[in-house]
Amino acid sequence: MEPDKKQQSRAAFDQQAATYDTAIQGSHARALYPYLLQEITHAWGDRVLDLGCGTGALMAQVLSEDGHRRVTGLDLSEGMLARARARLGDRADLVQGDSEHLPFPDRSFDVVYCCDSFHHYPNPAAVIAEVSRVLEFGGIFLLGDIWLPLPGRLVMNPFLRWSREGDVKIYSRREITDLLGQAFHQITWRRAGGRAFVARGIR
Repeated sequence: MEPDKKQQSRAAFDQQAATYDTAIQGSHARALYPYLLQEITHAWGDRVLDLGCGTGALMAQVLSEDGHRRVTGLDLSEGMLARARARLGDRADLVQGDSEHLPFPDRSFDVVYCCDSFHHYPNPAAVIAEVSRVLEFGGIFLLGDIWLPLPGRLVMNPFLRWSREGDVKIYSRREITDLLGQAFHQITWRRAGGRAFVARGIR
């Protein structure tokens, strides 16, 4: 029987929530924060969605840069959301939900960003379609995630099927730009440090 990646991700992040902001499990996401924050800060629009918001650490940085923004966070893990609520209070809307089935009306956001959770999504094309649906025309999608060169992906991806933390796949540059090309234009992709990338597309 194939493992249920969503259930694995929820359980893993519930368990990691208390120490995610300081432990090694969250180190890759934390390394991506400055790259994404730079993009978010310069993006037009006040309605912002953090897809896979975790403990709300990056949301707090977004709000510290511009307190007028209306920030919403969505996560599968109630443990992570509890940490985000403790951090953000009433400064953000926090929703437990599935990125493949976003509980928001069409054109609800000007900016959607996703930090280090895309490799957990079993159906990435469905996530891209949902992000496109909830973005305003001209809105921006920012995606930051793990990257490895081809030899690393050839080694790691077969093992991810058996990961107990809900990992699904590490994507190549071409795979990411092809996925974004299904719904977005003016797509860019750039390395972010040694083992990550940031991609950008306009709705």
